[in-house]
Amino acid sequence: MVRLVSGAVLSLLIWLLMPTEAPPQSNLSLIGGRTRREVNCRDQQEYRSGGICCLTCPAGTYVTSPCRTSGQQGVCQECDDGTYMEHTNGLSQCFRCTQCRPDQEVLKQCAHTHNTECRCRPGRFCDPDQACELCKRCSRCGQDEETVRNCTPTANTECKKVRSSSAPPTVGVSVIVLLSLAAVAVIIFVVIFVCIWKRRKRAASQNLSEEQKTGHRPNCPSINARQLEDEQFPRLVAVNGEESLRNCFEYFEELNMDYHKKFFRHLGISDNTIKAKEGLPYEDRIHALLNVWIEKAGSEASLNDLLQVLLNLGQCRTAEVIKEKAVHHRHYRCEG
Repeated sequence: MVRLVSGAVLSLLIWLLMPTEAPPQSNLSLIGGRTRREVNCRDQQEYRSGGICCLTCPAGTYVTSPCRTSGQQGVCQECDDGTYMEHTNGLSQCFRCTQCRPDQEVLKQCAHTHNTECRCRPGRFCDPDQACELCKRCSRCGQDEETVRNCTPTANTECKKVRSSSAPPTVGVSVIVLLSLAAVAVIIFVVIFVCIWKRRKRAASQNLSEEQKTGHRPNCPSINARQLEDEQFPRLVAVNGEESLRNCFEYFEELNMDYHKKFFRHLGISDNTIKAKEGLPYEDRIHALLNVWIEKAGSEASLNDLLQVLLNLGQCRTAEVIKEKAVHHRHYRCEG
């Protein structure tokens, strides 16, 4: 009996001391691991919705309802007018189209698959590598320079100095004498011209002073609402609509700075708007405020209105110069 008990105890100890094997991994954990791998959606092809991956919607559309089964595509809808989506996506709305600024023109209209493309208007540029809050006016080459590259919407004019041709090593005495006489004649002509110009300028200043005292405009004896319709100052007709008007903006850089604020106040521009542009160079300030005016006036904007304001302010010579340039460069023609 004692022997049987001892054998049973020994068998129990041997069984307890035997190494045990790890329990097999359950099917649930395997399934769980597989599920975790499936939520790593493929870039540019799928997007995550809850715990599954849905196929992306094509460019020009957006998701209105995600899929219910992984690997399937949900409900896609075309972008509304005025919005766009350039790439495949899993977004719930499209992006709003960009609106070009007044100093820009539309290069490419916005569509469902791409945004609006804008560029600076002719005569202005903006470096694409820099912040472009305002298109800058293109530079002009000086008299001693020549144009290497014309101004484009993305690059300014490039100029280089003109090399003066050197005289041959041996020049006859008679040629030197003739050149010297010609130089002296030119100098005399310049001196006479400067004297005449100063005399006329002084006379004009005196006339202006007299005009300011008396309130009389000698060059504009009868300025009224029909001033632009007489023979001296005919009404102008745009050759190419609003583009003709914008092409004449640079001529208003001739405007006397003393009349700058009065001119734009007469056009209905507020003092706050005028003051906001004072940080710009004078030429850019003129263009910026004229852009504000043309946006405000809309289709009613006319060069005749700008010239009438100059006449009302007594700036007859400036108005005449602007009119002549507008007609000479064929932006406008005289009515009739």
